[in-house]
Amino acid sequence: MAKHEVTPEQIASLDEIFAKARAAEKQIENYTQEQVDRMVRCVAWAAGNPKTFQEICWMGVDEAGAGDRNGRYGKRHKVLGVLRDALRQKSVGAIEVIPEKGITRYAKPAGVITSLIPMTNPELTPIVTAIYALKARDVVVFSPHPRTVRTTNKVVEIMRDALESIGENPDFLQCVRDVNMDLVAEAMKRCDLIMATGGPAMTKAAHSSGKPAYCSGAGNATMVFDETADVKQAARNTRISKTSDFGSGCSADGNLIICAEIYDDMLKALEEEGGYHATDEQRALLKKAMWDENGHRIVDTVAVSPQVLCRRAGFEIPEDRKFVMVNSEGIGKEYKFSGEKLTTLLTLYKYEGAFENALKMVDEIYKVGGRGHSCGIFSYNEEHIKALALRAPVTRVMVRQPQSKANAGSAENGMPMTSSMGCGTWGNNQVSENIALKHYMNSTWVSVPILRDQPSEDVLFGEFFDPAVTREQSEPIKL
Repeated sequence: MAKHEVTPEQIASLDEIFAKARAAEKQIENYTQEQVDRMVRCVAWAAGNPKTFQEICWMGVDEAGAGDRNGRYGKRHKVLGVLRDALRQKSVGAIEVIPEKGITRYAKPAGVITSLIPMTNPELTPIVTAIYALKARDVVVFSPHPRTVRTTNKVVEIMRDALESIGENPDFLQCVRDVNMDLVAEAMKRCDLIMATGGPAMTKAAHSSGKPAYCSGAGNATMVFDETADVKQAARNTRISKTSDFGSGCSADGNLIICAEIYDDMLKALEEEGGYHATDEQRALLKKAMWDENGHRIVDTVAVSPQVLCRRAGFEIPEDRKFVMVNSEGIGKEYKFSGEKLTTLLTLYKYEGAFENALKMVDEIYKVGGRGHSCGIFSYNEEHIKALALRAPVTRVMVRQPQSKANAGSAENGMPMTSSMGCGTWGNNQVSENIALKHYMNSTWVSVPILRDQPSEDVLFGEFFDPAVTREQSEPIKL
């Protein structure tokens, strides 16, 4: 996002937006549970109904020039899942009571949120944020990505109209129309909380704002296939994960670490699922098309079909191919294909012998990029699953699931539904979990007296406790 000087007119516009937001904040903070639940249902249906969601998905893909029209619509399941999770939780009054500890927790709004929207989800992320924010009685000012300003503004306009249609204040949700880095920085300074879904630059800007910020980290999703993997199902999962929205998501499979015993069968199954196995010569052409001489990712090959990707690299592939596979050159910063790809291409690795050898590859891949985000495994060996969970420097491990359909929550797993995934300190984030309703709220803890709960010192100190040591034995310490 290029820097530009903020004009007086832009400052005046931002002043007006936040003045409306602060006025709206005073209104929504006293809403009942019934009122906020009605609002979240209203805006979720208005922007997330099948007809409208398809229209705004197509708009987002066309405006950005990246992504897949049909694949983008597949993300609608997150709208349903987020609404499900939000409606199942309380967000007004006492939301947790722990009688044995004499504790009651009350929910309070976070206040005014500045929400930074990524180019890859200009339609979904505003809906998700609106559901959780309204549920928590927050007000949101959305800041679009420069490449998808019209799409994000359209989504927010739809949700504002929906609020107005049921007699609610549309200023609970507002959107900035003029976007540049300096203006975004101004918007972040004026809020109470930042929700930043995007890459490292966005995360750095959010954390530099001086305001609390929940951010997402970069991905480099890696799958391990051990000797117990069902090759056909594993290949199908990879195709689903890799091709969703032309691989735009940070959870899309980028690296496959395959046991030598099943490698040939796995490669065949991947080809049957639509994979194109590039030659070493074609891999060299793809590298030139995907990264410039300074090692920066070339935007023209981000989130494009495999046919477009290969054509821009200088060769053609059959129209029925759904993704491209390249053999590993090695693992390290100098080997670009061991990092995040953000398109319909993945890298194949073969490990020989013990499972420890697969784990060593995982170690090295996450030194290149994607620490904190996610990895997965297709295995029925519980020891292998546990070993990966203990070793991998990530906050999510998906077992026998398509990562891009599972990491952010699914109807078939228990992960909290979201479009923003915290990556812990590995990813320079403050949380190691999916960012969901609880992150949009403050809490007031009320404590009443309980029966004394203080174990004796011999129990607390165990073998180190010595009753012969007394306070009276103490002597002044010489300075």
